[in-house]
Amino acid sequence: MNRRLAVIMAGGSGERFWPVSTKSKPKQFLKLASPTQTLLEQAVQRAASCTSADETYIATGRHLVDLSQKTCPQLSDENILAEPAKRNTTGCLVWVAANLIAKYPDTWPTTTLAILTADQLITPQEGFESTFNRAMTAAEEHGAIVTIGIRPTRPETGFGYIECGGVSGDVLEVKQFREKPDVATASDFISAGNFLWNSGMFFYTLPTFMSEMALAQPAIAEAIRRIAGHLAQGELTQADAVFESLPNISIDFALMEKSKRVLVTEADFNWDDLGAWDSVARSYSPDANGNVTLGSANLVESNNNVVYNETESHQVCLLGIEEMAVVVTSDKILVIPKDRAQEVKKFLNP
Repeated sequence: MNRRLAVIMAGGSGERFWPVSTKSKPKQFLKLASPTQTLLEQAVQRAASCTSADETYIATGRHLVDLSQKTCPQLSDENILAEPAKRNTTGCLVWVAANLIAKYPDTWPTTTLAILTADQLITPQEGFESTFNRAMTAAEEHGAIVTIGIRPTRPETGFGYIECGGVSGDVLEVKQFREKPDVATASDFISAGNFLWNSGMFFYTLPTFMSEMALAQPAIAEAIRRIAGHLAQGELTQADAVFESLPNISIDFALMEKSKRVLVTEADFNWDDLGAWDSVARSYSPDANGNVTLGSANLVESNNNVVYNETESHQVCLLGIEEMAVVVTSDKILVIPKDRAQEVKKFLNP
């Protein structure tokens, strides 16, 4: 039986949750979906319930290692895989593969990985576990890369889509991945009935990942082997140098869109991608007027707003305001229409 490991991708800077999310404390360390747990704590708990704490890993940047250890003390320090540089999701999965090949030199060919994320709202746990196990089994039985698709509930333009090759069955062929569409195209996808939201979660055996990478990106596959060799010999500087030579590209572009062995299974759980401030309105129960408030706030004759106030010294007061996101930190105030929440990065890249 294969060893089954869960890996949580927890790097990045969460720019669309600016000004609260920063490079030194990105969104996975914020309580955006629970008043008591950060997104990373929720993700680790969810994953460990499917495997165990010993078989759960965090993949992150080196500048976030200390914060990851402090946030998730139930994980061994060895279970935090710290990338030496930012190389997108391809770099993340390359570093994961190389580390596990080096750690399990004799048994890595019988290792199956669940690549999960640290910025999603998923309920209930039972539904996640059943989908997790189905995807893992499909990856092992079919020698395929399996992703989880989410049945769309609205013509969402902020998510990627998966076009399925069939309309029935627990595991379907992926015809193609589709980029974030405009509203009209998203509506067409929903009408067609064979499109799912792309959850960004992947399941595969390490041999499948290596063989598919060798076909799609032979230079990257060779880099994985070289990094694993250096890590096995304790040659960390050399491993870092090879990693830093990698292109900065997403795993969708590098591998998923090119592989002919990609399958999808539909989620048995409720899901949302916590990508920007408007998503917080879907994470918490609103008041009678549709407002979600975190921190001190007083809203009068105001409807469907999101207020996030992390200060203790100020209260946010709104009168006659609708459909806005208001975010207050110790040194910044953000006020933006919820339907333009994706544009907050303009403040970082004017």
